Amino acid sequence: MQPPPDADPDADLAATYLRAYDEQLRDPTSLSGALRWEFIGPVVAAEYAAGRGFVTYRSLIDETGAPLPASAVRELVDRVRAHFAADPHISEVEWKTRAHDHAPGLHEALLAADFTPAEPESIMVGEAALLAVDVPLPDGVTLRTITAADDVRRMTAMQDEVFGRSYPGAAESLLQRMATGRDDLELWIAEYGDQIVCAGRLEPEPGTQFAGIWGGCTRASWRGRGVYRALTAARARSALARGKTLMTSDSTEYSRPILERSGLVKVGTTTPYEWHRPDGP
Repeated sequence: MQPPPDADPDADLAATYLRAYDEQLRDPTSLSGALRWEFIGPVVAAEYAAGRGFVTYRSLIDETGAPLPASAVRELVDRVRAHFAADPHISEVEWKTRAHDHAPGLHEALLAADFTPAEPESIMVGEAALLAVDVPLPDGVTLRTITAADDVRRMTAMQDEVFGRSYPGAAESLLQRMATGRDDLELWIAEYGDQIVCAGRLEPEPGTQFAGIWGGCTRASWRGRGVYRALTAARARSALARGKTLMTSDSTEYSRPILERSGLVKVGTTTPYEWHRPDGP
């Protein structure tokens, strides 16, 4: 049976991936690195190391399954902000929004609660096998996973430099997470001599088909030379070895075109809204 002439196979594939993303990655099972979490109404409020809070949800609906009206959304945002503000260990919170959600009044409610929107990112999803290809590295560049504290601190310092923003406690947060013995995090770096030129994480999500590739960054002088693609390919091979068939990433405009050329599909956009404790760092 032939598809109708106006069928768009790329749109159908994106819709399939988006369903898998919503069904598998938007509840507490995807918070593998969280220290603790709890439901506040329909949202999950999680705490991570280094004083970071995180908010996610599958949908903003009430107990009957009806979408929350704008007034209820505002009340929910205020409850979540109060929850984190009451914990002196929390210095910053990210509320993760997705453009395909039906959430009337959420933007306005977050702004009123002193959350600030960051730059939108593309939600990328695709087959891990499409990324697990051989990519030649520039002469002298090597890839490896790291676990030693000095290496982890070098990696996070490089990421702070490239992103132009400091994340205090990031290295200790990663080290604390690895010290728990859970097998849900790999840290990868590309090095030229004693300099880290590219870095990123692999986070296999327990109980799902997915592994996430996060924190990817490359020094400006090394971009366009295949280093990020090679690091991504190495992470994809590791994901496949763990039985993960789908990859996901929230991508900036630096990494999105690279992932698209490898066969990943943009299924939507996500915008993080950030709250920082007024008396915090």
